[in-house]
Amino acid sequence: MLIALVLIAGLWAGLQNALAGGGSFVTLPALIFTGMTPLAANITSTIALFPGQVTSGFAGRKLVSGAGRLPFRVLFILSLAGGAVGGLLLLNTPSAIFSRLVPWLVLFATSVFAWGSFFRKSSADSVHMGPVGAAIAQFLIAIYGGYFGGGIGFLMLAALTIAGVPTRNAGATKNVLAGVMNASAVAIFVTSPEVHWLEAAVLGAGAIVGGLMGSWMLRRVNEKALRVTIVCLGIALTIGLFAKPI
Repeated sequence: MLIALVLIAGLWAGLQNALAGGGSFVTLPALIFTGMTPLAANITSTIALFPGQVTSGFAGRKLVSGAGRLPFRVLFILSLAGGAVGGLLLLNTPSAIFSRLVPWLVLFATSVFAWGSFFRKSSADSVHMGPVGAAIAQFLIAIYGGYFGGGIGFLMLAALTIAGVPTRNAGATKNVLAGVMNASAVAIFVTSPEVHWLEAAVLGAGAIVGGLMGSWMLRRVNEKALRVTIVCLGIALTIGLFAKPI
């Protein structure tokens, strides 16, 4: 029964990531419900969703670009390094401490998602950010991505568009960089005893199928309604976590 729940969560997360993002809002509580600690759930979810990120990044590789005078290879290296730092920080965070951090991390991720979905201005209305600022922003986002990851898509999309990258190219670039920063974290996490491999395999398989379904449904689903659903889910999860710490 619990494995069936994990499979459904993977399908939902893959579909959600393909359409609007925010799949971790589904996988984290589903894995915690199976009995995992928040730390184990976060690590297992990161590993399970990684193949789907690679697929998305590969599909949009032709639109990838640098950020103005900051070449893509620098963004790549910063994402790789930041993801590794975030992953190491996570592995060195005691499970009890991470459990207390989770409600705040989910609150932050939900806020970022809501801001990116409904309140973020277009790049044309934003203050331009130079290559140094873009590099620092990407490195910090990558650290956060390796540590927790919720909302990194919108953080990167905002940073890249402010740095002058067209929205369509920014979307493809952030998909690739998300996979890069998580590659570092995954390389570190695979040796962790916190990984639940059966659940990771089932969740990953579901996410891949869900991602393919999402690609097919991309033009058939009301994206705004989906984003509202994701934000509501994040709010409910945040309230639940604060009301009953895990």
